[in-house]
Amino acid sequence: MYNSPYRLRHAVRILRAGGLVAHPTEGVWGLACDPLLPIAVMGLLAAKRRDPDKGLILVADSSASLLPFLAPGSNAELEQAKATWPGPTTWLLPANPALPWWLRGAHETIAVRVSAHPVTSALCRAYGGPLVSSSANRSGHAAARHAWQARAQLRPWLDMVLAGDLQTPGQPSVIKDVATGATLRG
Repeated sequence: MYNSPYRLRHAVRILRAGGLVAHPTEGVWGLACDPLLPIAVMGLLAAKRRDPDKGLILVADSSASLLPFLAPGSNAELEQAKATWPGPTTWLLPANPALPWWLRGAHETIAVRVSAHPVTSALCRAYGGPLVSSSANRSGHAAARHAWQARAQLRPWLDMVLAGDLQTPGQPSVIKDVATGATLRG
């Protein structure tokens, strides 16, 4: 299973048009969309039946691409997060106050991660920045560990599925709060 440069460019066209792309991540299948396109994010939230107040995770191929999403002066917090990246650790960092509400939800933080998964990283690189990446399942249902499970749960909403395997099947990313050091998931 190989994602050619053509398939990645096609996925980027779908994302820029407001579509949803399923992709393998470190532990579960992810559902990606353009983070700054309201119709895309609302589509993802509707597909998952996810409460917008929870906020979303941004995944990137480099920490530098996350800077516009972080509050000015968050350098120390970002350095702490960078010690665990690339990898399956998501950090809650102070959000840029100008961010759209749909990314932060009811929080003043933004959940961010630099992925070590080659497909996820290649998708972000081809897109040219971070993407929303939420687990590819309906809220309250088990996370997809196979592409067919993502398709089965999200078929009417899903525009494309990229090929690939999970690195650590069944283990979603750890979520940590940089302000408190608390592990919220993991």
